[in-house]
Amino acid sequence: MRILNICAYTWAIGGPARIIYDHTSEVIRQGHSVDILSPMTPGEKMYPVPEGARLIACARTTPVSDIYREFSLDMYKYLKAHIGEYDVIHMHGIWHFGSLAPFLIPNKAVKVITIHGLLDKWAVAHSKWKKQIVTALYQKKLLGKADLIQINNTDEEEDVIRYLGYRPANMVIVPNGMKLSEYSQLPPKGLFRSRHQIRKDQQMILFMGRLNIKKGLDLLLPAFLEIHNKLPETILVLAGPDDGYKQETEDFIRKNNLSERVRLVGMLTDTDKKEALSDADLFVLPSYSEGFSIAVLEAMASKVPALVSDRVGFGDYIRRCNAAYLTPLSSQGVAEGFLKILQDHAYAQDIANRAYQMVSENFDIQVVANQLLEEYKKVQKST
Repeated sequence: MRILNICAYTWAIGGPARIIYDHTSEVIRQGHSVDILSPMTPGEKMYPVPEGARLIACARTTPVSDIYREFSLDMYKYLKAHIGEYDVIHMHGIWHFGSLAPFLIPNKAVKVITIHGLLDKWAVAHSKWKKQIVTALYQKKLLGKADLIQINNTDEEEDVIRYLGYRPANMVIVPNGMKLSEYSQLPPKGLFRSRHQIRKDQQMILFMGRLNIKKGLDLLLPAFLEIHNKLPETILVLAGPDDGYKQETEDFIRKNNLSERVRLVGMLTDTDKKEALSDADLFVLPSYSEGFSIAVLEAMASKVPALVSDRVGFGDYIRRCNAAYLTPLSSQGVAEGFLKILQDHAYAQDIANRAYQMVSENFDIQVVANQLLEEYKKVQKST
């Protein structure tokens, strides 16, 4: 098969780029062809491209793209010239130009849309007026026209049904996966701590994600302040690019005199990220909305005990396997989770082991990639 993924393929976009990377690596290994069509702004750091794949970068067209996400005339021109070369066009996310453009040009390719959690109640309410316009103009119609809608879990199934008002026949549940082998041997402990002046005897809480309120930072920061007096040697590391909440975060740190206890380290990639996971005592993501958090999977694959909300994209698996501390969406709930994991070492080790087993059995990329390939083939036969 000749597959085209459409996504902003940058480090800043986070999970979707990682999902494409791992899936592409596996399907190329099986003999398929993959291109990645990515709108970009000059200066953005592009995500690594798997060996054998091709990245086609298209400049965003400003100022329109400042209002309509990822609008790119270059993308449209590329699709108009080359869309007939592909068997499958896989669009990642909705609400942006990349999920519309393939429907504007006549073609026979199988069209696949992965929702990535963007119909969650919290996500729909964010920039609500823009999404109401897009919904009225075309979004519901496109979901009906897609040959395949990939969702990750039953929560997302409910989101789609609520948005459309019916359950589309073209919708399938296929979870995202990751290349577990990359986390089988982490860097030696102490490298990240040494670089950021964190002592061996200090317990390190790690947050990895964009600095955006949807990640639950408004819960996480007060929770850390609450436990700070009980566990004064605890350090909070916030690793991620600014996405609208860095100023509030810095203001909170300054107001509460936490500059010695909170490290803002920016976005971590590659080896730096693995060094942080190697040194972490606890991973935290009390998110209001996630499509399917690869950061959580990475922490679990690294055997770091996790404190997360059930909105990370696979809360049903976590609950069934007792694979993390599932916090309610409140600062008090997060604080209680911090104390439980950091003070009860047997519990922390138990949930870390359960999480590793859960990820190994359900989310290894070889298993998941084959599931999605089979869905591509089913749709090809029926069209």
